[in-house]
Amino acid sequence: MDKGKTVSAVNESAGVSAGGNAMYRRVTREITVSVEPAYLADQSAPDNSHYFWAYTVMIENRGIDTVQLRARYWRIIDANGRTIEVRGAGVVGQQPILRPGESFEYKSGTPLETPSGLMLGAYQMQTANGETFQVDIPLFPLDSPHEERVMH
Repeated sequence: MDKGKTVSAVNESAGVSAGGNAMYRRVTREITVSVEPAYLADQSAPDNSHYFWAYTVMIENRGIDTVQLRARYWRIIDANGRTIEVRGAGVVGQQPILRPGESFEYKSGTPLETPSGLMLGAYQMQTANGETFQVDIPLFPLDSPHEERVMH
């Protein structure tokens, strides 16, 4: 990466989606990644310690360079601190190319053995001239209605 360039990385909550779910957003180098997690009660079995979440990811290229998503890295942490790392090429079998002003959205999901957890990660992007850089995925909670909340 060119050491002369400033890299912005801002993590902020983007508020609430039209569907009423919380959205989380992170901007790195004018690439915005927004994530909307949703607990899926119909695919969960709390009595068997099986909890399932879907998440929708929107990647927006607000920069001036055409970029391609080459690889992904996810860290999934359950309420007991157990961590699963997932690495691979692209997302949902694709390596999308985003020209300036374009966006790409996909849906995926993850199970946990606990009623809550966290996810975060990063995408490896590549510009048309071959430069690679990391785009951070915001930290977001995986909360189910089966988790007891304690106020401190």
